[in-house]
Amino acid sequence: MTIKRRELLAGTAAAGVLLGSPTILRAQNAPIRIGEINSYSTQAAFLGPYRNGWNLALDEANASGGIDGRRLETLFRDDAGKPEDAVRHAGELVAAEKVDLLAGGYLSNIGLAIAGYAKQNKKLYVASEPLTDAIVWSQGNRYTFRLRPSTYMQAAMLVEEAAKLPITRWATIAPNYEYGQSAVKWFKELLAKKKPGVQFVAEQFPALGRIDAGATVQAIAAANPEGIFNVTFGADLANLVRQGNTRGLFERRAVASVLTGEPEYLDPLADEAPEGWIVTGYPWDKVETANHVKFRNAYRAKFNDYPRLGSVVGYDTVNAIVTMLRKGRSTDTEKMVDAMEGLKFQSAFGDVEFRKVDHQATLGAFVGKTKLVNGKGTMVDWRYADGKDYLPSDAEVAAMRPKDS
Repeated sequence: MTIKRRELLAGTAAAGVLLGSPTILRAQNAPIRIGEINSYSTQAAFLGPYRNGWNLALDEANASGGIDGRRLETLFRDDAGKPEDAVRHAGELVAAEKVDLLAGGYLSNIGLAIAGYAKQNKKLYVASEPLTDAIVWSQGNRYTFRLRPSTYMQAAMLVEEAAKLPITRWATIAPNYEYGQSAVKWFKELLAKKKPGVQFVAEQFPALGRIDAGATVQAIAAANPEGIFNVTFGADLANLVRQGNTRGLFERRAVASVLTGEPEYLDPLADEAPEGWIVTGYPWDKVETANHVKFRNAYRAKFNDYPRLGSVVGYDTVNAIVTMLRKGRSTDTEKMVDAMEGLKFQSAFGDVEFRKVDHQATLGAFVGKTKLVNGKGTMVDWRYADGKDYLPSDAEVAAMRPKDS
């Protein structure tokens, strides 16, 4: 039998339509891929719980049908605390793995590096943890959004309490990179506005992860401040506390400290934990709001462990992404960005919104004091400081943020 070429092509085209339908369905049902980049090997205390919280939220989202039937999938990468590695991973995730969006980041310098990549390559980046204000203000861009309360926000929360103290002479201790420098800048500026006449009599900027705690304590003590603003965390914080306790630095001195109330950093101090410090943190066992109880119970059931703040950040990052995808119903970058602007979602702490003006979320933090209870540090006299109450006005943001953002 002879088949004409025109008939053959027509038949092939018709078969293509029929055979193509399953192919289209497979494309429609393909997983939505998130490229997650973080310093897992260098910041394990925070990022181990973070990844648990991330996976808990991911499992919940997929169990409820994913996004219009599409499952969520995460490709994790370890940047080893190096901005250049983070950017390399971002490029590979986008070009080779075809991820739909990027997320993560712990250290501020790494968050800024990924944000720069996102801007240049027009790829959505949901920054979970990096606290630098530059990521949403001076270096803000259309494609970058940040979840955690920033250095400005947490400094403002602590200043609110520090300004009530009957003291004027302060010293500061902070790691010598973007996060530490930014936190000190804002604490000094905001406290001076709230309490005119305040003096800053000493500053110490030890290298991250390499603090000479004895020398730092000695230099601060020599300036004889009445109050100390501390920004160190992790092993640096532990070394500072031990040397400060040994040398009496904290006796009869007020201390305001960013992050110290977080279980990741407070729990390892055990009975060496300081008492009476004003801190931002997370009293995981005392928060009884409906959202938090649901999250805490699910976390403990899945991991047989209590949540840390990292757990909340991982959980909330995924929930924000899921809410955005269900709102926008697209993995087109521009449509996802539009859906993120002004996005409202339910976090473990309650209602949160990503502000359209600067892409900063209104997630808050708990502010209270440290206390030893049964040989272990905890937070007492705490309150939840809603992030929306500790952000500059739209006009102030517009003056800081690039015009093309």
